[in-house]
Amino acid sequence: MNPKGHVAIVTGGASGLGEATARRLAQAGAKVAIIDRNSERAMTIAHDIGGRTYTLDVTDSAAAEAFFAQIASDMGVARILVNCAGLALAKRIVGREGPHSLEDFAKIMNVNVMGSFNMLRLAAAALTQVEPLADGERGVIVSTASCAAYDGQIGQAAYAASKGAIVALTLPAAREFAQFGIRVLAIAPGLFQTPLVAALPQAAQDSLAVAIPYPARLGRPDEFGHLVLHCVENIYLNGETIRLDGALRMASK
Repeated sequence: MNPKGHVAIVTGGASGLGEATARRLAQAGAKVAIIDRNSERAMTIAHDIGGRTYTLDVTDSAAAEAFFAQIASDMGVARILVNCAGLALAKRIVGREGPHSLEDFAKIMNVNVMGSFNMLRLAAAALTQVEPLADGERGVIVSTASCAAYDGQIGQAAYAASKGAIVALTLPAAREFAQFGIRVLAIAPGLFQTPLVAALPQAAQDSLAVAIPYPARLGRPDEFGHLVLHCVENIYLNGETIRLDGALRMASK
């Protein structure tokens, strides 16, 4: 699909991978709607790219339904959804303070899995009602997994489980929506220069990069955004989770 002129929703679009994705899609001519908890930063980016911002808890069913009705009225039905909103957590299953908090595990699963699924189901429902484009395609949904889904390290149990769920969701969703011309994909990034990593001392960043075969550096957010754009444009990509990690395979810890 050529994104030019089409509405694209990017959750977590005010920083890191989400921001880079929003900027890439806007450069390609998409009308971008940014969802992020940091409303001030989201408005700044939206102003830069000529987009719009919306405040939404992606895990809230009723609020998300209202959002999709609102965006359809404001901008039109979104043919592109990119799920970048998510949380990370570093905690052993059994640590010095005892077993992993069930509440913490549930929080990660709720935001990373339920939030992505909530947006996916409502975006797909809206897309089934629009006219297909000339090639029969109605839209594309891209979610964010992680290399931790495959190489989860000690301390990543909750995060890895949540990203593994995104991987597992992608193919059955793609199969279900194929009849409507809706593609479903996921990207599993490795170590990227997100704001969290960028805040680390340079020596710490360099130590992370050592594990990456080639290129031996942290990924750049725009490289993630570039791949999202390719997922949108290449109609033969469907039902797949694409690793974007410089051939990184993480050690156990």
